[in-house]
Amino acid sequence: MTTATATQTIERRRVRVWFGEHVIADYNAEPALAERYADAMSRRFAGLRVTNDPMPTVDKLPDPLPGERMWDVAPR
Repeated sequence: MTTATATQTIERRRVRVWFGEHVIADYNAEPALAERYADAMSRRFAGLRVTNDPMPTVDKLPDPLPGERMWDVAPR
């Protein structure tokens, strides 16, 4: 593998299906697969908005999950 190949970034697309202002499906893939997914979701959810956007170069990490204990007092 050459240095140029190692440093190339693969373009990714983000496909989302929207129900009003709520995202009900979120899919990330290479452009060809993302386009196929967007077409399939457009047919499946004909009345909903489907977006196919480029992925941001620096994506924020998700918030950490809460600890196992959701409260300090055990139920009786």
